[in-house]
Amino acid sequence: MLNPSKRLSFALAGLALTGTTVGVAGTALASTTDEGGPLAPVAEARQQPLTYGQDVSNYQPLYDWATSSAQFGIIKATEGVDFRDASFARHWQELGKKGIVRGAYHYGHPAGDPIAEANYFLSTVNAQPAKPGDLLVLDLETTDGKSVAEVNAWAKTWLSYVKAKTGITPMFYSSWRFADTYGRGLSAYPLWVAHYGKEKGTVTPPADWKTWTIHQYSDSPIDQDVSALSPSQLRGLGRQSA
Repeated sequence: MLNPSKRLSFALAGLALTGTTVGVAGTALASTTDEGGPLAPVAEARQQPLTYGQDVSNYQPLYDWATSSAQFGIIKATEGVDFRDASFARHWQELGKKGIVRGAYHYGHPAGDPIAEANYFLSTVNAQPAKPGDLLVLDLETTDGKSVAEVNAWAKTWLSYVKAKTGITPMFYSSWRFADTYGRGLSAYPLWVAHYGKEKGTVTPPADWKTWTIHQYSDSPIDQDVSALSPSQLRGLGRQSA
């Protein structure tokens, strides 16, 4: 998601990428408390291998999920209140056919209305067939000139609204530095953090998160990720019924 200018053309989109499985250093997040408090650690995640995934957008409209080695895929759905990713429906359907964990993300703009943006995102996602385990994500990596407090409040409003409307605790995505600055008080939401300077699975959590759920460790040739959770645990963070 970071630095779109670094994307390769979709001619590379069919390349199958293999993720190395290594032990997870630290615990993973699997559930929230009934009050929406901090996520409970999964102790056994210390021994389990990392789960490999990929994320794409309209920069890879023809990506071949059928040949991908990913065990989860997360795709862009919307941005602001006036951009729907033209490749979203195709990616969503292809991930459904493949049967791996899938998720949809919204690129947020703090200059806009968080409720309007959340509703725009949900209407786009809800227009597609749903499956248990579908993940929802807020991608926040721009301030639009707003203060730390304003960006933080915007994120809290978007995230809490989506949770209230869907029953799904959405994931929060950003770069490590952005999350560390603007993500205080968001530890109730699973963290998907981009940090390309760290080996896969070795990133430390920013702000007041105790751990991370997904680490985006590379954007070459497409965005590559590892999760501290197993595929079944990832599904546990998503939609509970279709």
